[in-house]
Amino acid sequence: MSTDFGPLVIQRTDRHGVSVGGGVNSIEFSVRGHYFKTTMTDAQLARSVSFIDRPLSVIYQVTRRCNFDCEFCSETMQTKDPTLDQITSIQRNLAGVSRVFLSGGEPLLRRDFVEIVDIFRDHIVAVPTNATRGYFMAPKLVGKISFINVGLEGPRNTTNRVRGDYDKVMRGILAFKEAGLPLSVSAVVLRSLLDALPFTYQIADLLGAGKIKLIHPIRKGNGLRLPDSEFLTLQESAALFERMKELANEYGWTPGLRMTTWTPETEGYSILVYPDGSIWSWPVYGGVAERGEQGGPEDKVAYLGDLQEESITEIWRRYPFKLNHLRKYLGKSISVSENGSGLIVDARHK
Repeated sequence: MSTDFGPLVIQRTDRHGVSVGGGVNSIEFSVRGHYFKTTMTDAQLARSVSFIDRPLSVIYQVTRRCNFDCEFCSETMQTKDPTLDQITSIQRNLAGVSRVFLSGGEPLLRRDFVEIVDIFRDHIVAVPTNATRGYFMAPKLVGKISFINVGLEGPRNTTNRVRGDYDKVMRGILAFKEAGLPLSVSAVVLRSLLDALPFTYQIADLLGAGKIKLIHPIRKGNGLRLPDSEFLTLQESAALFERMKELANEYGWTPGLRMTTWTPETEGYSILVYPDGSIWSWPVYGGVAERGEQGGPEDKVAYLGDLQEESITEIWRRYPFKLNHLRKYLGKSISVSENGSGLIVDARHK
């Protein structure tokens, strides 16, 4: 499958990766690290915006139902699950998007989830999950998805406090691993969790995860109830990232490290599709994002259109955060370290 991006061409190299163009104008999807990367400079990328006619990555919430009630969850508003016919219509209008996250809520709660994955077979499919249904679902997903991204905030007592049942999560993770499904780990950064984060990194390393992603909370959904003391400043976040890199180098942890903070450079980067097909940019601050202050009280989504009625290329034309989207997913507006040991990502597989 190939998708024309004006003078750029996205060419799927296999079910787990894509490359765009070549030489100095290339974008590639890292099979091992589970992220996009590019050789383009910021200036070249800015010039390419006018040629690229659809996003690199879209998040589609196939359900809002969840069996956890995470302390920091931003997606708590409940809506009706879409039918398979509705999902098929939405997928058609996402044609040409390289990667689709089939998200939630908890997506694996849908008993027809494997059928949903099959609908998106022409995309790089990633699945963010709490892994509690991994024991049942792992064998059915083999060969159908590119990677699983599991949310985990650290050791048993820490995860139990802020997310849910650690033992169920780990049972699911181990089922994914036994089935040979590639894994990544994500953790939400709260001030009360900082001591646990090195343990999370070590767990990710033991699992052979492609990356560990650190995400800061935002004041939306349950996040509205978080005390101000849980939010780090940008300066504190930068210090945290450097400390995690130091620990990774000291102990030889191999997963890539990524951290997203909420700044004007990441505003609106995510293209989020609700179960009903309405499509939103997220997070949009309403002009209140300032240096040193993350997750301000005005954070919200901005409506872009309806994927039941329009194609993603039509919606992309009026999307106001194109460069933010590209820079974030290409690791140019977030903190990135390919892996802590200083080796190239694929070194241990050669």
